[in-house]
Amino acid sequence: MASTAGLVVDIVDLPQQVGALKHVHLEAAAPADLGAEMIGAQEGSPLVVDAELTSLDNGVLVRGTADVHLSGQCVRCLRDIAEDMTVSFDELYFTPEAARAQAAEGDEEADELFIVGEASLDLELALRDALVLALPFQPLCSKDCAGLCPQCGQRLDDLPADHHHEQLDPRWSALAALLPEGADAADAGAAADTAAAEDEEHR
Repeated sequence: MASTAGLVVDIVDLPQQVGALKHVHLEAAAPADLGAEMIGAQEGSPLVVDAELTSLDNGVLVRGTADVHLSGQCVRCLRDIAEDMTVSFDELYFTPEAARAQAAEGDEEADELFIVGEASLDLELALRDALVLALPFQPLCSKDCAGLCPQCGQRLDDLPADHHHEQLDPRWSALAALLPEGADAADAGAAADTAAAEDEEHR
């Protein structure tokens, strides 16, 4: 995955002494595919990141927050969602030597460790993981969203409380094809009811 330059932090000035600190403030554009399928940060939307980097003997500990503007769709009514979120992240970026040591010890997740570069580290990696975990699995425009009408497909929250569709007996739908042009299944049902009543009178 290509890195977003605005989220790559220069650590040349971070002393390698354990406990040394560096504070970072970044304003960048969101990279592509930052989030989940139904909701996430639109590519190019603003990101504001504040982080504290701490030198450790095996890498750099990164703790920070990111202000993200989210765009998505409600899973019930498909209404557009736009909201702001602050997400926290806390990740250890290992030195290449420490990562190799982890792998040598049989760590099955060693290939997925975040690695410190020679002079920089990429905050996008930590931000992606934290944001995906923080996002709702099924985003809603409101917690009590009623969804869509199964008959007409309109948002139920935009319709009157007594909104409904007449449900016709599906057995009459086949009779509609036998009626004159312009008649419908309701006419078929009425005709069938009349025929049934007349039949009952003759018994």
